[in-house]
Amino acid sequence: MIERTPAIDPDSRSAPPPDHRSSRPPKSAVSLVIPARNEARNIAWVLEQIPESITEVILVDDSTDATLITARSSRPDIRVVSQQGIGKGCALRAGFLAATGDVIVMMDADGSMSPQEISHYVHFLENGYDFVKGSRFIGGGGSLDITRIRRWGNRFLLMAFNAIYHTRLTDLCYGYCAFHRRYLEHLNLCATGFEIEAEMTVRAMQAGLRIAEVPSLELPRRAGQSNLRAIHDGTRVLRTVMRGHRTGLSGRVVQATLNRHPAPPDAVMGSS
Repeated sequence: MIERTPAIDPDSRSAPPPDHRSSRPPKSAVSLVIPARNEARNIAWVLEQIPESITEVILVDDSTDATLITARSSRPDIRVVSQQGIGKGCALRAGFLAATGDVIVMMDADGSMSPQEISHYVHFLENGYDFVKGSRFIGGGGSLDITRIRRWGNRFLLMAFNAIYHTRLTDLCYGYCAFHRRYLEHLNLCATGFEIEAEMTVRAMQAGLRIAEVPSLELPRRAGQSNLRAIHDGTRVLRTVMRGHRTGLSGRVVQATLNRHPAPPDAVMGSS
């Protein structure tokens, strides 16, 4: 089950009104997992924005620059975890296993995701949901960073996912998510790269978790270059979506495309 939450005024993101339920300190212990690779110019800003209510901050560092030194200087209590293997998926899986909180939140280290939004995710986990995804494409959300090729790629991958799993997600390739740690074993994650974000959604769907989407504003990367390779990583996401379905493609994506462009009355369509 997927539900979309009411729109949140983007102007109120940095300072939610005192009576907003999602701005209250969380009842759950919250572990924030941040994978980082050469984000020395960004990590201090991210750590300084984290709400005091977060129980623990876990940095999974795979850097050759001063990311680790800067992080420890900005937040002496940060937990640093080593990852086995290369890639964002390996980093996140290592962070998830190290987390001790009731709730796990994941976000990027480049400054594109505001830590002030964490309370919105935790709020819905504390009120009946199991897995909460950020969406840039619902009311109150947006992106100041997405490129044209990434936008079109996300639309195609989202269409594929929704067609296969008979759902109505509005964003697939966005790495701001939160979930109850008790479901980590059910997610059974194995992705090594950026496709882990799609894998988490696929596994949450398969496990029957109650999923909510919340508006999120993607900010521009504060400095440096993204490690994302749009075409290469988009292909890996597509494979993850297809492989995750028990019957594979099943013609559903093809059918969904054809339904948008109806064939002439005498045309004959087949399915794989």
